[in-house]
Order: sequence, then structure tokens, then C-alpha cells
Amino acid sequence: EVQLQASGGGLVQAGGSLRLSCAASGFTVDDYAIAWFRQAPGKEREKVSCISISGSDGTTSYADSVKGRFTISRDNAKNTVYLQMNSLKPEDTAVYYCATSNACYSDSDLFAFWGQGTLVTVSS
Repeated sequence: EVQLQASGGGLVQAGGSLRLSCAASGFTVDDYAIAWFRQAPGKEREKVSCISISGSDGTTSYADSVKGRFTISRDNAKNTVYLQMNSLKPEDTAVYYCATSNACYSDSDLFAFWGQGTLVTVSS
């Protein structure tokens, strides 16, 4: 059974850092693209970052709003994908979800499996 377990959210002050984890089971993260999405209250879901299949050199991509502040990475030994978030801003406050697909599609509907979400709150 494919499962994704997101964790690492919490309350942090603006300018602080958090590292989110997405632990996978039932498949190997090295063989699939993994993305992080977020959704703030009253806003549409936004794709934050994605890391492609290792065979494609594990290319990473970021939303303009987080570029230079967030870093996505993959630990194959732990079958886990991380999202390191630095220089956090109040506008980063949202529930963050990890999801998997065959590629880093822009359409979130093409991501078949989703984790349960972890809340990140950035205070000003």
C-alpha cells in the first residue's frame, strides 16, 4: 500500500526555519517524482517544489514565491523527501502536503497519492 507521511510542521517566527519530512512506504522515492504543495485558508492549493525521478538527474523546481529560501532533497536510504524552509515569512503559513506522481506535473490532479498534511504557522 502506497503511503506518504508528512511531518515537521509547527509554529515559527518570521525569519526562522523548519524542515518538513515526507516518509514514503509501499514504493521507492527514488523511482517517482515527489512534490510539496501547500494550501492556506481561503486560498487555492499551490505547488511549492518538486523533485523528479533520479533517472532524470533528480531535477528540482520551485515556485517563485519560495525560490532561494526552500530546498527539496531526497534521502533514498530513509525513503524520505525533505523540504528545508529558511527565511520563513507569515505568507508561508499553510498546510503543507507531499504527493507523488510519475513526473513533476504542474497539474496537482495528476498526483495520485497524497500525505495527510502538516501545518506550518509563521508568526510576524
